[in-house]
Amino acid sequence: MAGVSEERLAINEATFRKVNEGIEAGSDDHRMAFACECGRLGCNRLLELSRPEYDAVREHPRRFFVLAGHELLDIERVIERHDRYLVVEKVGEAGAVAERTDPRRDDPG
Repeated sequence: MAGVSEERLAINEATFRKVNEGIEAGSDDHRMAFACECGRLGCNRLLELSRPEYDAVREHPRRFFVLAGHELLDIERVIERHDRYLVVEKVGEAGAVAERTDPRRDDPG
């Protein structure tokens, strides 16, 4: 993604993670629609995860869920492949931003 910094992409992804945290707060164990957490500008695709699937990704601050084909291999690596989504882990500067912006982090700042 020429011209877009790793930090900008990571901030885009962190924004979707924060939106999804609000969706997850009101969910039960049934599948819910969440925003794809890719860093692609303009992506507004939804994917379905159960609460346990969502929580499994959120256990790791550098991990996000994206639709297949939305992974950005310059800043992340694919950790898991599922029928409906992929789990990716941010690396380098994007990983540092992901950790710093994690809404589940005990010590913001």
